[in-house]
Amino acid sequence: MSFTVAIVGRPNVGKSTLFNRLVGKKLALVDDTPGVTRDRRPGDARLMGLTFTIIDTAGLEEADEESLQGRMRAQTEAAIDEADLSLFVVDAKNGLTPVDTALAEMLRRRGKPVVLVANKSEARGSDSGFYDAYTLGLGEPTPISAEHGEGMLDLRDAIVEAIGKDRAYAKDDVAVTDVDIPPGDNEADGEDEEPIYDDTKPLRVAIVGRPNAGKSTLINRFLGEDRLLTGPEAGITRDSISVEWDWRGRTIKMFDTAGMRRKARVTEKLEKLSVADALRAIRFAETVVIVFDATIPFEKQDLQIVDLVLREGRAAVLAFNKWDMIEDRQAVLADLREKTDRLLPQARGIRAVPISGQTGWGLDKLMQSIIDTDRVWNKRISTARLNRWLETQQIQHPPPAVSGRRIKLKYMTQVKARPPAFMISCTRSDALPESYTRYLINGLRADFDMPSVPIRIHFRSPDNPYESKKKRT
Repeated sequence: MSFTVAIVGRPNVGKSTLFNRLVGKKLALVDDTPGVTRDRRPGDARLMGLTFTIIDTAGLEEADEESLQGRMRAQTEAAIDEADLSLFVVDAKNGLTPVDTALAEMLRRRGKPVVLVANKSEARGSDSGFYDAYTLGLGEPTPISAEHGEGMLDLRDAIVEAIGKDRAYAKDDVAVTDVDIPPGDNEADGEDEEPIYDDTKPLRVAIVGRPNAGKSTLINRFLGEDRLLTGPEAGITRDSISVEWDWRGRTIKMFDTAGMRRKARVTEKLEKLSVADALRAIRFAETVVIVFDATIPFEKQDLQIVDLVLREGRAAVLAFNKWDMIEDRQAVLADLREKTDRLLPQARGIRAVPISGQTGWGLDKLMQSIIDTDRVWNKRISTARLNRWLETQQIQHPPPAVSGRRIKLKYMTQVKARPPAFMISCTRSDALPESYTRYLINGLRADFDMPSVPIRIHFRSPDNPYESKKKRT
């Protein structure tokens, strides 16, 4: 079996940089600001023949248990208890601090293997910090440069010695796959069949919304544990963290994302990085849950987030969180339904579910809505059915005439799913008004039961073989 390694240390010693180096991708946010990482982030590491699970953690600091720093420390301690080995990272450039000494004592009390890592050893004047690391009593420090990739061979040897060769090079029966490979669009392969929806395939779900809408609390309730850092402070989550769990036998890979504020209010570099990471999670996901605060729903930013998700072509579900704080629920629910239809006409029929992440109320209904929406997002319709439908639509509402000549819609086929996209061969495609496109999209939603997901229609005019030839005079 494989093994798990936790990267620990005080803030700003280069833990996330080392994490990105080991996983081979820039997954964790890196900035000069101390305390960027807050949640624990797992990843699949590869180091010169070694494969193992690596966990990036928040910087350990002495703080009150109820404070944000105290809750971050609890998350890091949980990662240490979960791991088989800890990489204790110290800053060789700036030397040791009393916090390093306290952390070394805490790791000794855990009784698990520890590899002492002296990062930033390429810097001028780092020798004194490197030799000071011996005083921690955790053995010989391993000098590395996480930013430049120096010392990785020595780090591998230190890990093998600490964990043991048999454990280090044990082969797993099941291969581990990266969670950050972009999803394909499932292009059409030329077959005119309507495939059966695969309800056993793992489903990727992103949770997005404004800050303090309850996204992390919602995921913790799904998992049944305090896996993600939560609290009353807005903007706690910075990285997009993925967690995996099973719902009725199906694997769900869920992404917690940073709260997305209005673009004009995002001025700090770190928040820009967090929002960019959230956008990447949206593009990777199949279904996106937009979490609204039911006490203050339909802010302008809420509507912009929904529009963003639909423009990215993702399947969308609305979750009205904090429902336990609503008193007159029937009246509020009727008002939310009316506003959903009126303010989101581009997502007609979108599924909206009232929930409470704090109590767990409505979560099963939310998951069922996610599955149902994903089923529509993957839907394919045979060409024969589409052309019969297209003929009926033209009889009920013929395309307009342009310059005295009526536009003819000749042929229709579905070119892809995820989201459903269709191609219609017609005359004068450039002259077809947008209103008629909306008419066809609404007809597809109603007649083929395709609510809420983005539907795209492309029009193509056949080539005129005589267009380039000059007329004879």
